[in-house]
Amino acid sequence: MFVDSVELMISSGKGGAGAVSFWTEKFVTKGGPDGGDGGRGGSVYFKVDNNTDTLSFFRGRRHLKAENGRPGEGRKKYGRKGKDLVITVPAGTSIIDVETGEILLDLIDEGEKVLFLEGGKGGLGNMHFKSSSNQRPTYAQPGLPGESKHVRLEMKLIADVGLVGYPNVGKSTLISTLSNAKPQVANYEFTTLIPKLGVVDVGEFDSFMMADIPGIIEGASEGKGLGLAFLKHIERTKTLLLMIDASNYREMKYQYETLLLELQRYSEELAARTYAIAVTKIDALTVEEANHRIETFLADINLVPNTLLRRYKAKEKYLSYGYEDHLDVISPRQQPLFVLPFSSVAHINIETLRYLLSRLIKSADKSEGKV
Repeated sequence: MFVDSVELMISSGKGGAGAVSFWTEKFVTKGGPDGGDGGRGGSVYFKVDNNTDTLSFFRGRRHLKAENGRPGEGRKKYGRKGKDLVITVPAGTSIIDVETGEILLDLIDEGEKVLFLEGGKGGLGNMHFKSSSNQRPTYAQPGLPGESKHVRLEMKLIADVGLVGYPNVGKSTLISTLSNAKPQVANYEFTTLIPKLGVVDVGEFDSFMMADIPGIIEGASEGKGLGLAFLKHIERTKTLLLMIDASNYREMKYQYETLLLELQRYSEELAARTYAIAVTKIDALTVEEANHRIETFLADINLVPNTLLRRYKAKEKYLSYGYEDHLDVISPRQQPLFVLPFSSVAHINIETLRYLLSRLIKSADKSEGKV
């Protein structure tokens, strides 16, 4: 079962109490105090593991606690330290304080291990309290309590490209065609109920990650449909691919503007992300009809088509849009970097789309200072 948000009470271990003990041995009449210190309570760590892709392990669990430290013993024996609690989470998990809403940790890197709550210190045994005026101390410190936090774990998928579109526009079909993902595909809306990740290979030594989320409808940012629950999964994506259905009963301009509006309502940062447009299901139309609809759409959103992509699609005759030189140019935030019609079923422009998305991601990495 896919679980991407859970609430937990997490506690570190309590320190063990110091011991009250006196050395008693044959022929030793005044052995003195020898109570050992208590052990420190176990600490709580979070560890990122890429082999984990859901928070389902925590489903039904309400309280996770590290082990308490053991009390000290006589003969100056220290108590054993409590075992640490290491909580394994998927990459992209945020640890949020339920009371304040503050993000306490944001775990992204594979293998990252972060101390979250430190265990309580063990108490001192009575051997520490002997003095010339108190040679028989009967007091030892109790262990200090551990820390507790009521937190919410939220997992957000980490991907290079996030697919955004209305229900049943072909997102799942595209990710199953381009990548190794096997999502459910059917001819009805909201087929996708949980996000899917797929690795798209580009040549032998290059690849990128693509994320598919359930369809977005009008009011998704306010909780309608499934959009609100899963929009967070594209917050970490470098680029967005807006998928517009050319054969849908909704006008292409309406689909485009609604998607941008819902993204902006959900997050200003997400709305400012670099994006491109893929026009889907063009195999359901004739070439002339598809080009007419695309041309009308480009005019409606004030884009002027050019011949950038013509060299990438020698056998295809569908109208495309892009910048004249290359994808490394800085484009206006309100405009897509390219508009490309394609069909997953008929494999029209599939390889072109794979190549352009790879170029788009590398351009985004370069703009962020990554090599």
